[in-house]
Amino acid sequence: MEVKDLKPNEIWTFFDQITKIPRPSKKEEKIVNFLLEFAQKHQLEVKTDKALNVLIKKPATPGKENLKTLILQSHVDMVCEKNNDIRFNFDTDPIQTYVEDDWVKAKGTTLGADDGIGVAATMAILASEEIEHGPLVALFTTDEETGLNGANSLSPDFLQGDILLNLDNEDWGEFCIGCAGGKNTLGTFTYEEVYAPKNYFWFEVSVSDLKGGHSGSDIHKELGNANKILARYLYSLMKEAPISLSAIDGGNLHNAIAREAKAVVGIPLAFKEKTSVLLNILQADLLNELPSEDRAVKLNIQSTDAPATSMDSKTANNLIMALYALPHGVMGWSFDMPGTVETSTNLASVKMQEGHKILVTTSQRSSANSSKENISDMVSATFKLAGAEVRSTDGYPGWKPNPDSPILRVSEKVYEEMTGEKPRVISIHAGLECGLFIEKNPELDAISCGPTITGAHSPDEKIKISTVEKWWDFLVNLLKEIPSK
Repeated sequence: MEVKDLKPNEIWTFFDQITKIPRPSKKEEKIVNFLLEFAQKHQLEVKTDKALNVLIKKPATPGKENLKTLILQSHVDMVCEKNNDIRFNFDTDPIQTYVEDDWVKAKGTTLGADDGIGVAATMAILASEEIEHGPLVALFTTDEETGLNGANSLSPDFLQGDILLNLDNEDWGEFCIGCAGGKNTLGTFTYEEVYAPKNYFWFEVSVSDLKGGHSGSDIHKELGNANKILARYLYSLMKEAPISLSAIDGGNLHNAIAREAKAVVGIPLAFKEKTSVLLNILQADLLNELPSEDRAVKLNIQSTDAPATSMDSKTANNLIMALYALPHGVMGWSFDMPGTVETSTNLASVKMQEGHKILVTTSQRSSANSSKENISDMVSATFKLAGAEVRSTDGYPGWKPNPDSPILRVSEKVYEEMTGEKPRVISIHAGLECGLFIEKNPELDAISCGPTITGAHSPDEKIKISTVEKWWDFLVNLLKEIPSK
């Protein structure tokens, strides 16, 4: 069965079309044009802003004009991650989807259900001539995955409405009423290029086959971080002998836990055997330390030709020690919502750049602004001790939970009538755009919901088909229950 043939057909037809449109963050022109053409086809009022956010309005169905205006909100960009053995260009290639049991998956890449399914559901509602609803505003934001930039640039007068329904949650049966704020802290190392030392054994060491995942919603799982594992190995070598570092690369995105990392390293010939011994010890240790999802991790050494040049030893050593010392993972748990991560940091990526520079990207999250700034300062201090230049992004605000939210009460009622069960009400550690919208319009009443998506931000991303149908029925029923003005 193909995705477009799944039920409910209203959503899956649009989702199938969306997966065929390349839409990396900061390159959303094609999906934006798709939405503009859709609005014109259905004769709906539409406008865009300088950040290419798209807003489509649909009038209320007869008899529902007095309901509060509901904003349906989703983001159009997707995280672009793939397995190393897959040849794929996210700028041009359609996602290769397939159906397996109760799941829709992609072949070796991220699926883009985050948040393509939210876009598809909104389009299905806008296109329907049968669904009853009050005044609707559909907001499709850009560049969410690299820092909520579309939402951040949104003008307060661009968006008018009373209730915000964010469609970017990833667990059916949950209503999210709060999220963490976040920022990035970046360290830049500048090295001198020197001649590679002679009489060294040169090899490439790689870390691969980690599960990876979302640096917010998956950070509590203590999954392996390839950058941290690589740094641990390199530091163990440094304790044995002088090493030379010619190249290093790890991770990709600030909001993804690094799945792969590698480095080109030289060590005096007399210590050649140590390279394999230490790697085997680390591999055995990781099998005891990592969760079951990551016990397929592979550490590999492959000899290589000696490079012409390498980094100066002082910068290389400082870089390795900084990567080893930088904190990663959960830094604190919430006292207000037990079992919820309050503060975390992610050692996201290590990239060589022009001008003999190495950029190390980290991301911090917290529902408490003071804790977010504290962990960012801790990371900055580590960078500065290692001689790196440091800068931080402005970040984005958290979304303070409101357990007395009117739209939450209505949503709980609709959910209980449908399922006979109470939904879970949560605050998540991942970032959502709701905090930015509420900062611009404090009177907005907001919740977030969605079907079940697992493995977001990794090639293991998949969406559970049966939950999409339940979520769709919930949305259709909720639209009828929106309170009057």
